[in-house]
Amino acid sequence: MKYIVTSDKTAEVMGSGDMPVLATPALVAMMENAAMLACRQLCGEGQTTVGGSIHIQHLKPSPVGAEISVETQITLHEGRKVEFSIEAHQGEVLVGSATHTRFIVDRERFLSKL
Repeated sequence: MKYIVTSDKTAEVMGSGDMPVLATPALVAMMENAAMLACRQLCGEGQTTVGGSIHIQHLKPSPVGAEISVETQITLHEGRKVEFSIEAHQGEVLVGSATHTRFIVDRERFLSKL
């Protein structure tokens, strides 16, 4: 997946810092989104995935306008549990890496528990 750093995704706007660079929460959202989309092939009718955990390293800053490429790799699929290795790059530069766990759930059943 490819994403553009827009001003609404900066640390100063999101409140996670005071610099006009990609916020870590925005990077997390990019990584989770890419993993969620990669899981679609594993979901049946009426199913989706929800995030369970993410362990991230935000390694380099990215300015507004930068293109971030996020690559996911499924490292484990065991029943409802799906684990990922994720990397985010700005060009050739590694800006973040993560391990992420998602769970396949029945959409209606999950929402009925709220």
